[in-house]
Amino acid sequence: MPIRNVDLHCHISQQAPIPLEADFSCKAGEVLAVVGPSGGGKTTLLRMIAGLGSAQQGAIQSGDKTWFCHQKRINLSPQQRHIGYVPQHFGLFPHLTALENVISGLDHIAKHERKARALDWLERVNLHGLPARLPAQLSGGQRQRVALARALAREPAVLLLDEPFSAVDRETRERLYIELARLKSQLSIPVIMVTHDMNEALLLADKMILISQGKMLQQGKPFEVLYHPRNEIVARQMGLRNIFTAQVSGRDANANITWLKMGDQIIASDSAPDCEVGQTVRWVIPNQGIRFSAITSGRLCRSINKLDIMIDSMLVMGESVRIKACMAGSDEAFNMDVPTHLANKLNLQQGLATTIALKSEQVHILES
Repeated sequence: MPIRNVDLHCHISQQAPIPLEADFSCKAGEVLAVVGPSGGGKTTLLRMIAGLGSAQQGAIQSGDKTWFCHQKRINLSPQQRHIGYVPQHFGLFPHLTALENVISGLDHIAKHERKARALDWLERVNLHGLPARLPAQLSGGQRQRVALARALAREPAVLLLDEPFSAVDRETRERLYIELARLKSQLSIPVIMVTHDMNEALLLADKMILISQGKMLQQGKPFEVLYHPRNEIVARQMGLRNIFTAQVSGRDANANITWLKMGDQIIASDSAPDCEVGQTVRWVIPNQGIRFSAITSGRLCRSINKLDIMIDSMLVMGESVRIKACMAGSDEAFNMDVPTHLANKLNLQQGLATTIALKSEQVHILES
């Protein structure tokens, strides 16, 4: 069982060589995803937590133990921090077997205990029967499991994962997702995962941080950030494509509703931010908030946001169809991903005039 059960607190700041500002906590048993584009500071942040780099200002604390504090001139080594670290390309020793690679991370325990500990963790990551194989004799997914076993066998205070699934194919990646989700329930340590893959963060993380150009843009539960991005920069980084301009035509603070006028349409949002009637705002809706359905079924009748559209284009992408459609009375276009089976069932096709419904609770007004 893990020997630690403490939270990690990080507050760091620097201007050079890579600008970085970060202030967050990660609880024991929680997976925190650090998400952002390449060059945004994600790996730099992970290396600072690991003790492989130092910030100009700030502090990093694991429970009541200070790992780094610029003011007090404390800066523990990676060994003193007792972290588990899985680099992007596994970092295995090519001349050592899977078992020997795991044992190589166990120099902090007695020699006679190392083999049993290593075999136990290879078993836990479903690599029983392969301890004698060299990394070159293992698949990408198996090498990733060895790297994970080596990190976890240390019973670390914190587990750090740097783009942990980027070097394996999609099928292997999805199996590893299940493996990490299973292991997460057994771990009572903070897990910090750097990724540029938003789906990975939505699938695996309890909390996420969006970081770009060294700045933290927003943090929170993944789906909260997806449905309530702070501003347009966050919305675009979350992969949201339906971002529009509208005028505030009315507000009801008591009912928590804002009415937006876009073209000839009035759209209701279940939020009432501090804005004035007549003000121009930007708003966003995730793909999940847009519904196609047959009018005859009556499914759209309960929505107060029913919009007439014309389908401009359809692109089949395996199990889904990417649809671009213009709204009646406006130049604005909606971009939607619809399951292929539903598109076929509704007989959606280019040039079709139809109706969509927008979930008012997912019509989100962005900060200006």
